[in-house]
Amino acid sequence: MSSGSAATAPFPVRVLGGPTALFEYGGLRFLTDPTFDTPGDYPRGDGRVLTKTAASSAAPADLGPVDVVLLSHDEHPDNLDTSGRSLLADVPLTLTTPGGAQRLQGRARGLADWESVELDRPDGGTVTVTGVPAVHGPGPREAVEPVTGQVVGFVLAGEGLPTVYVSGDNASLDVVREIAKRFAPVDTALLFAGAPRFPELFDNQLIVLGSAQAAEAAVLLSARRVVPVHYDSWAHFTEGRAELAAAFAAAGLADRLDWGRRD
Repeated sequence: MSSGSAATAPFPVRVLGGPTALFEYGGLRFLTDPTFDTPGDYPRGDGRVLTKTAASSAAPADLGPVDVVLLSHDEHPDNLDTSGRSLLADVPLTLTTPGGAQRLQGRARGLADWESVELDRPDGGTVTVTGVPAVHGPGPREAVEPVTGQVVGFVLAGEGLPTVYVSGDNASLDVVREIAKRFAPVDTALLFAGAPRFPELFDNQLIVLGSAQAAEAAVLLSARRVVPVHYDSWAHFTEGRAELAAAFAAAGLADRLDWGRRD
């Protein structure tokens, strides 16, 4: 857990578009859900096509070394695309769902709910990454996962380091409450938002947090900073930056929003 002002000082997060963000934490460089393919139509594998509307702000070659990929799930092209899969081959460790680790093999490791892995820091300490629940749609996991698949979120912690939550494609505030009971207050929350919906899925209900739900999640987590991701660059997102800014302002949380570096 965090301790002292140095531990809670915000670190830069480079937001690259969609769900992809790069940050250094404990001397290790982490990348979330790598997506670098060009704009266009991408089949999901279940008959639906997802349309990417904007290019990422960087290519894999621009990133420098990546130590760990935090992959919320491998089954949808807006979370792991062809370029992202290629990048995984050069990354020492990918943390993802248990099912994803079996499909990806190689250097991928699956984390079940509340399972942790200790990563060695260059300074001799460790970073603890804990897999936390995520539900990619409305309702109980047993009803949602057969439709949209298994998803994992992550909590990062270490001695003298801020506590970081990476939500993954989660639509459940009940899950956020569970995570908050164990880890709040959170110093930085990377919240996947965008309010994606499909008329043919779950009666057009949210399959990832909307803007108002993201603001509520920030309250539940006592998050000191929220970096929104996964709200742009794809046609199936129904809310973007303007809606997120308005929701956080309405909740009195505008000062907690950090849009991340874009360079």
